Amino acid sequence: MALPFRVEVIRSARRKKTVSARLVGDVVRVQMPAWMSKSDEDRYVTHLVARIARQQQRRSVDVMARSATLAGRFDLPAATSVRWVSNQASLWGSCTIGSRDIRISDRVAGFPGWVVDYVLVHELAHLAVPNHSTEFWTLVNRYPKAERARGFLIAKGMDTDS
Repeated sequence: MALPFRVEVIRSARRKKTVSARLVGDVVRVQMPAWMSKSDEDRYVTHLVARIARQQQRRSVDVMARSATLAGRFDLPAATSVRWVSNQASLWGSCTIGSRDIRISDRVAGFPGWVVDYVLVHELAHLAVPNHSTEFWTLVNRYPKAERARGFLIAKGMDTDS
């Protein structure tokens, strides 16, 4: 697998259990215990570099501003807050209707913009209709690339909302 950053692995006899990584310029420095195997190293490097790449991607997208634009464009309710989260393993996005808070999985940050927009429109539509009824899908389908984005998400392996 090609990694998006150069990686420098620093092994330490003083480090006993933990593995950490941080971005320094364009290099990810991974610090790990000296006793770990090469396969452990490969697994940790892949995981930590992917996490740092997602963090970098989500910084480039202001989901709050983007959702406000989409809410206005498609006549949907505005959210109180919209933020990236890293703890959604089985959802692309979620919302709390009472507080009007929307959370978008940081895995979406690396997807094309039109897919990010679809996920936002989907969650904004839930602020108006809290279920997946015909009325809800009518709101979502105001987004011109809705069907295409659903296909993209199905190909990525999680179609939890259809």
